[in-house]
Amino acid sequence: MSKTLKLGLVGAGMFGGDVHLRTYLQLEQNGLLPWLGRVGLDNMARALGDIEIDFVALATHTPGSCARQLEAYGKLGMDFATYYGDTPWIDMLNAHPDLDILAVATPDHLHAEPILAAIERGVHVITEKPMTLDAEEADTIIEAARKAGLLVGVDMHKRYDPDHLCIRDNIAERIGEPLYGRAVLEEPLEVSTEVFKSWAEKSDPFSYVGCHWTDLFIANFGVKPVSLHAVGQKKKLRKEHNLDAFDAVQVKVQFDNGMSIDFINNWIVPDKFEAPVNQESQLCGTHGMVESDSQYRGLRFCTTEEGVQTKNTHMTRDVKRGDGTSAYVGYGVDSLIVCIEKVAEMKFLGKSLDEVKSGYPNADEARLSVLIVHAARAVVQLNQTYIEAGKGAPVTAVFNEEGITVFDPYGGHKKIYNRPI
Repeated sequence: MSKTLKLGLVGAGMFGGDVHLRTYLQLEQNGLLPWLGRVGLDNMARALGDIEIDFVALATHTPGSCARQLEAYGKLGMDFATYYGDTPWIDMLNAHPDLDILAVATPDHLHAEPILAAIERGVHVITEKPMTLDAEEADTIIEAARKAGLLVGVDMHKRYDPDHLCIRDNIAERIGEPLYGRAVLEEPLEVSTEVFKSWAEKSDPFSYVGCHWTDLFIANFGVKPVSLHAVGQKKKLRKEHNLDAFDAVQVKVQFDNGMSIDFINNWIVPDKFEAPVNQESQLCGTHGMVESDSQYRGLRFCTTEEGVQTKNTHMTRDVKRGDGTSAYVGYGVDSLIVCIEKVAEMKFLGKSLDEVKSGYPNADEARLSVLIVHAARAVVQLNQTYIEAGKGAPVTAVFNEEGITVFDPYGGHKKIYNRPI
């Protein structure tokens, strides 16, 4: 058996065209081995250190985006087939029946279709977060993957932030039982008005990035949601950009260990903000607390042209090589590496889906974040309607063995999901 993993990518936008493609470039050029130690997989180096990665295809919506990426990465030594159209992953999968992994970096609401198409053809998947926006779609993906014995990994890269790993491994258990906390991730205005303008109205800032934080708490504490309340605001994007989209969303989730976390997100941070995003977290326990400012890591500089700037060198950074090129490292890369390595364990070491399940951001864990997103989207929309009617924000959602029920004192209670949590 050839010790090569063949990989294709759907989507070449902000994350697909940068983090994904840069990661696959250096994997193709230098193999899997150099990246294993960063994610605690150095013990797999002898077994999988000679694996080759072959990036074979890119699929995007328009021919122009394909052409631009092929030109840019072609100059760096990559060559790959390109496909475009409304469902370009179909052409890719048909043309490459021996594909091992399909990476999905399409807009939030368009993840499910390429994921399911890949599984149907026996191809493992790495998808951007959230896995989907819909609970039923998440269940369909999980059931299909289990039946086929295929891996669906989700790029939940906040798990691999070294500060978050330190909190998980060294601090969380020392602060006692978790009581309450907050998690903030605020994105620049250009995300909603330029980069994702075509689908900003179909999503919201919590669905887009809040799932990073929900996943972190779910993974670190092994918890499930029991209830939530959500509100949002529609002002700036409506008034100034003619978008009927939420500026910001705040979601309070209670988990089954008694922990209550406030998730706070927006995508209207002013262009002059000193960092790419604003992000931080806090957790208070019965015997202490921990805070992590993951926007300001302590590196700050000022120039005449840029003003004051801060840098998050943990997410991604370039490390100069002796030949003048750069290695691309950081927790943004690590999440993809872990998923690829688990596929390699399955293909070359004969491991089953259950045997590798605990070692990567898997679909079962991602499902819980999808359930939270699904419920929050329903609750925030109803509460927004009532707020604008001067009726307050009384709507909540409850998660239990019967599914998800939205409690609405004005419109009546409604079950929006009928499977056990």
